[in-house]
Amino acid sequence: MRIASWNVNSIRSRETHLQRWLQMAQPDVLGLQETKVEDALFPHEFLEKAGYTAAISGQKSYNGVALLSRLPLEDVRIGFEALLPSDQTAKELGEQKRVISASVAGVRVLNLYVPNGSDLKSDKYKYKLAWLNCLNRYLNVQRQQGEAFCMLGDFNIALEDIDLANPGRNNGGIMASLPEREALRGCIGNDLQDAFRLFEPEGGHWSWWDYRSGAWDRDQGWRIDHIYIDEELQQKALSSMIHKAERGELKPSDHAPISLDLFDEVAEENDD
Repeated sequence: MRIASWNVNSIRSRETHLQRWLQMAQPDVLGLQETKVEDALFPHEFLEKAGYTAAISGQKSYNGVALLSRLPLEDVRIGFEALLPSDQTAKELGEQKRVISASVAGVRVLNLYVPNGSDLKSDKYKYKLAWLNCLNRYLNVQRQQGEAFCMLGDFNIALEDIDLANPGRNNGGIMASLPEREALRGCIGNDLQDAFRLFEPEGGHWSWWDYRSGAWDRDQGWRIDHIYIDEELQQKALSSMIHKAERGELKPSDHAPISLDLFDEVAEENDD
């Protein structure tokens, strides 16, 4: 079973690229971020032809998340309010479409587009920290659900210095500040693990390259796209990778897809 994540930076701009990658990589579940399209205009048709159904939470020109799956998407939940119905902050944060989850083959997959924060002195940075605090409350409820759990998406945070090509310049700034990192670590807790780091402990691996300043040509990137899994799924993890080549395609997203391969007990039983 392959679970993947990709900030496509506009699904309509990336439709051909996405279609080709789906055919090549064959993810069973794919979380998309920054779809940038309202629900009524979401391009279901080409995805259905590729064998995928979609659960969506969109917004015109901004934000937007979706879950694509070749398996049934069950119990779809949109926004923080789904688990925090009396939380006023969760309601306010729901105006930006950044949170969607569904149960897929017994795994609760939570797809997130964490706010960027813009600048440490801006209101957007305060919003980001409030958003992460709300995510922590949401996850405390999720942990009580008793489901195998996978949290993925564009986190807009390089959690460790090795997730930065240039830590000397970027460490302490936006997407690498101590309050952001501590907030994300609080969300992860002791039970979730970064799937990529289960297999690759070294630096030099990026998932995002800024369009500006020739970051791609100089390979000056950040690893800000993550897949976190609970203890049950850690026992089934086979491999995790960043599909870096996709960033080098014509008119690409500034992010590369990431994926996690899990041991599929059902498929194994069928093979026997």
